[in-house]
Amino acid sequence: MIPGRRAVSASLSAKYYREGWWRSETFLDDFLGKAAQDPERPALVSYVAGQASPSRHTYGELELLSRRCAAALIDLGVKQGETVSVQLPNTWEFPAIALGIMRAGAIVNTLVPIFRSRELEFILERTKSRILIAPNLYRGFDYGSMALQLREIVPTLEHVVLLGSERADSVSFDERFIGCGWEEDPNLISELSQRLPSSDDLVAIQFTSGTTGEPKGVLHSYNTVFSGAQVIDKIYGLDPNDVCFMASTLAHQTGFCYGMVKPLSMGMKVVYQDVWDADQMLDAVETEQIVWTVSATAFAMDMVAAQRRRNRDLSSFKYFICGGAAIPPKVVEEAAEVLGTELIAVWGMTENMVVTTTRPGDSVELVSNSDGTPIEWMEIRLMTEKGSLASAGEEGSLQTRGSSQALGYFHREDLYAAANPDEDWFDTGDVARLRPDGGIRIVGRTKDIIIRGGENIPVTEIESLILRHSLVDEVAIIGVPDERLGERACAVVSSSSTELNLADLSDFLEESGTAKQFWPEQMVLMSEMPRTPSGKIQKFKLREYLDGPAPT
Repeated sequence: MIPGRRAVSASLSAKYYREGWWRSETFLDDFLGKAAQDPERPALVSYVAGQASPSRHTYGELELLSRRCAAALIDLGVKQGETVSVQLPNTWEFPAIALGIMRAGAIVNTLVPIFRSRELEFILERTKSRILIAPNLYRGFDYGSMALQLREIVPTLEHVVLLGSERADSVSFDERFIGCGWEEDPNLISELSQRLPSSDDLVAIQFTSGTTGEPKGVLHSYNTVFSGAQVIDKIYGLDPNDVCFMASTLAHQTGFCYGMVKPLSMGMKVVYQDVWDADQMLDAVETEQIVWTVSATAFAMDMVAAQRRRNRDLSSFKYFICGGAAIPPKVVEEAAEVLGTELIAVWGMTENMVVTTTRPGDSVELVSNSDGTPIEWMEIRLMTEKGSLASAGEEGSLQTRGSSQALGYFHREDLYAAANPDEDWFDTGDVARLRPDGGIRIVGRTKDIIIRGGENIPVTEIESLILRHSLVDEVAIIGVPDERLGERACAVVSSSSTELNLADLSDFLEESGTAKQFWPEQMVLMSEMPRTPSGKIQKFKLREYLDGPAPT
């Protein structure tokens, strides 16, 4: 048993299998089947910054590459159930290696590219990884040197596999993994067939970069990921001919599930971008006939601005599935007007993937003011401070239960137990309001509360209101210490205008009829917000910033 993995109750497990939300096959089986049936079918298109044209791979080519990766890992001594750590950008190598790890019967430990030595040392020691796979260089940073330094620090780390490097003190990915002929070995073929995972095996450990600090290793099985991925076809009605685009890191649940697992198990073509570039993405929509993507609100805003600068044929682009932050009404309207696409609002976490969603055809008002209704394989409930279920219009602590719920935190049974107040229910840490239509609206975090003179400020609600201001691009409200009141609210704002000031926000909130005690009493303009890889603003970093020179 993997340390930290919880057991799902027998009754719920039986229900998930009975309803088809879990199954005996894995999405790896799906991919291998698609590759065998139609090896010439386009699988991957990888746009890499600085390269004139993208690389292209078919399903047959990707299957061969993943087989070679699996063989190379077995040759390095990888055992079934072992954790292999991968820190790579969005290029074809990521799915080739991830699928290879799965075929070797091991577990993928996905590491986002922004992690540096401090985070990596913590994670590698906790997972006891023997193998770390990384680029030699990426975006001007020397990942190779960092990885080799970590090998001297982390006792269990034996092998550093580097892409694009011939360093003598590392394993060459190009030579050892791709440039070999492992696939011709009959013993290997037999070994791989014996190592195929079962649907209840763990597939990934994903450490949250967090909006509040220390990362937690989220455990997912093939079945929990399969379940969460079903939203793409069962709710949005997408099919194998609908091309996917993914710029969100594949190391995060958004990219892993909706940019790799789901497209490749369905037989879709998926287009990757290693460095976000709105113009390049829109050009790709036109040339690759991209139909859908899942990403952060900020990306949609960038696309609108890029399309206004230069018009493209975006007639294929159907859905922008948007999570991580409230969606301003103007962005929903501009996406329809400028991009010709429909924004869909979702709420979820690394721990459970998409849990609530608006539906295709929903109104601008609904997409802007709701986080959707639960999908059929996930339950939600809102618990009041008194321990009762919240009714329509009431706020409560948001809890979830269902077939895409994570199976625990790696080596942190205590943390996961603390988040499970009742059997199989998971306390998300979010506070939500129940809408009359059965949907929810996230209004804050239980750990993101500002108490001003004994009055709780509805942080997320005020942020959503401020986002309606024509000069506000993004906003995050955080508490700053105050001797008299305990805390006051500070609005950290990203704006296209340097003239925006606190008085402007106050006037706007007054016009909206918002209680004065909820208004921010300080404002700071920032050119760029610190973010997690999924696009969420890291408020703890904003607090660290404000602990420096006093805001003006």
